[in-house]
This record gives sequence, structure tokens and C-alpha cells, in this order.
Amino acid sequence: MDKNQNLSQTERAVLGLRGLIVQGQLKPGQRVIEQMLVENFGVSRTPARAAIQRICEEGFISEVPRRGYVVSGFTEQDVFDAIAIRGTLEGMAARMAAEKGPPPGVLASMKACLQAIDEALQERDLEIRQNEYAGLNDRLHELVCEAAQSPMITRAMQRLSAIPFSLNNSFTDVPPSAEERVAAILRSAQEQHHSLVEAIERGEGTRAEALAIEHSRSTWKYLTLMLHLRGEVELPAGLEAALRGHGA
Repeated sequence: MDKNQNLSQTERAVLGLRGLIVQGQLKPGQRVIEQMLVENFGVSRTPARAAIQRICEEGFISEVPRRGYVVSGFTEQDVFDAIAIRGTLEGMAARMAAEKGPPPGVLASMKACLQAIDEALQERDLEIRQNEYAGLNDRLHELVCEAAQSPMITRAMQRLSAIPFSLNNSFTDVPPSAEERVAAILRSAQEQHHSLVEAIERGEGTRAEALAIEHSRSTWKYLTLMLHLRGEVELPAGLEAALRGHGA
């Protein structure tokens, strides 16, 4: 099995496992084992193990002595706070990047990343599109933090990655009925990316900060969509309450 196939299986298992948790099919405290991913998502054990480690890093599951990995619990406030904190930090990073002026190499990399995302969004298969978007989106946000030239911001963002829903890419499996709406969310997020990089390049700190904070709400839009698919997905009570109370 080649490396690309392994990567594809890992991403499929990550999307699937994250979806089972977000949609409430795996409850807090329930064990997560490799065989579950092997059977549910048609992957081999190595990608299954990698997916479990990734989801653990995101904070959706925890490693418990003598029990292995179990689904973490989270409250409505956890969800709201994670997205709000990420938006605030990324807003600060964007403002710093604009006011200091991004290093030329970093700015060039941001523009190249934007072009790559534009191309990825032309992919017809939504699962492939999400996978490609996720990796490139992560890279673009890393570049914005790098452009801020602030080790403090970088360390804060790294710590935040362990909180569920704090990541930009909390994607799950998408029912066919929601594919076009998810595609629209991705297109809108990419338009915000273009505006954000433009503001940073022009030195517009206040605008860059506002755009980054608004952009963080793309996660709300995605999760709210999952909430509205009541006939097809079941969300945990805490997440449902969070989205109803603080919806985008």
C-alpha cells in the first residue's frame, strides 16, 4: 500500500470518527478502538491508529489509563469558547501581520496557498474537496500566524488546538442532501481568505483583524448546518444547545 493511499485512508477515518462524535453516535465515555474504524470506514489498522491519534490531539477523545481511548465530554460553553478564542487569537495575528508587514516569502506563500485552495474547490467530489481544502486551509492559517512574527501567538494557537471545535477544519461526513450547502460554506470561507490576505498585504490592521474574527464563524455555519439536518444526523445535547444559543 503506497503512502498516498495510506493518507487517503487516514483522512477518511478522521472524517468518519469525528462525524460519529459530533453527531452524537459515540457518547462521552464510550471507548474508541481501531477495529471500530476498520469495520466502519474500510481502512486498515495503521490509518485507523493514525486517525485516533489525530482526533485525540483535537480533544474529541482522551487516553485513559487501563481503558484506552474514550470519547471526551464537552459542554455548550466549551464549543462557544473554543471558536471565540480561536477567532480572537487569529484576529490578533492578522492585525500584527498587517501592521508589521508580512515577510515577502510568507506573503508569496499565502498567495500560492490561496491559488491552490481555489483549484481544490473545483474538485467535483465533496469528500476529496474537503480533504484538500482542510490541509491547505491549515497551511494558510499557519502562514497568517507566521506573518505575525510573534512566538507568543504561535504558542497560544498550538495550545488551542487541543480544544474540541477550536480547529478550522472540524469537518465530518456530509449527507448527500447537504453537499451543496457545505460547498457554499467552503466557497464563502475562501472569499474571506482572499479578503484577509489582501488586508494584510495593504497593511490594514483593523480590517484584517475583523475579517479573521468573522472568518472563524465559518465553523459555526458548518455545525449549524449539521444541526438543521435533524432527520439525518443526531447531535449531542451540549452541541445542539450551544448552536441554538449562540448560532451564527
